[in-house]
Amino acid sequence: MAVAPGRRERQCLWRLLEMARDEDLGSGDVTSAILPQQVHAMGRFVARAPLVFCGGALLEAVAMCYDGGIRTVTKAGEGERVDAGAVLAVWDGPCRGIMSAERVALNFLQRLSGVATTTRQYVDAVAGTGAAIYDTRKTTPGWRDLEKYAVRVGGGQNHRMGLYDAVLIKDNHLSVLARAEGQDPLAAAGRELQRLRPYLGDRAFVELEVETLEQFEVALTLPVDIILLDNMSVERLRQAVEMRKAAGLAGRVVLEASGGIDLRNVRAVADAGVERIAVGALTHSPGAVDIALDIELDRVA
Repeated sequence: MAVAPGRRERQCLWRLLEMARDEDLGSGDVTSAILPQQVHAMGRFVARAPLVFCGGALLEAVAMCYDGGIRTVTKAGEGERVDAGAVLAVWDGPCRGIMSAERVALNFLQRLSGVATTTRQYVDAVAGTGAAIYDTRKTTPGWRDLEKYAVRVGGGQNHRMGLYDAVLIKDNHLSVLARAEGQDPLAAAGRELQRLRPYLGDRAFVELEVETLEQFEVALTLPVDIILLDNMSVERLRQAVEMRKAAGLAGRVVLEASGGIDLRNVRAVADAGVERIAVGALTHSPGAVDIALDIELDRVA
């Protein structure tokens, strides 16, 4: 199913575009000012390496932010795999406007396509296992909606968007509960979850992070939807899957693995039997892919 940017992503883009344009263009492009105003050009966005394309659906907005006379034609779809040399999109219009918008446009395309390309590598690595690849909140400040969009374009799934749409109790929460309550933090967390559950709504979920199989055994008795198995070896992940089965909770409590997972071991993690694998690298360190804008003189108006 094709992925397209929605209202959230477009609002995020406009906020970022305003900042990006101001920091790059400032009071005006003093270099492009040497170009004759009447010159029109065609700019081709070209992949310099194999990649999964993301951001073409946003290019028209980028162009409009600089010059309403720039026409955008996309040649590659969102999520499409392309080879080096492929033309991804074309800008046609005033040369000055295209030259001024070039760097900002490429920054968006390279970053978002980098996230989508990295995500697709992980998705391909676990294909056929039944496990899905999820992102995290380890996103670039201000870019979360767009980076999570790029994860979906790459075939991954979105975890919670922020602190407001799901409960995720982690080690620091448990540490505070242990000190504040003076008792077993998992038991205290269980009581709080019982209290919170009626107020969460239909779409929210409750997730609890555990670091040991002993904690996991207790977590299986609590009112949670997902148990996050943090930094566990593949063998311990397998044991957790078997413990869930023995407790009669397969299909009712979802298991998610996270921590220390990369392309070298993600397949083994998936084969252990977990349903979800959370990978921070999708958004915190994907690297920018190589995309260039090749300018050709079109005409003189």
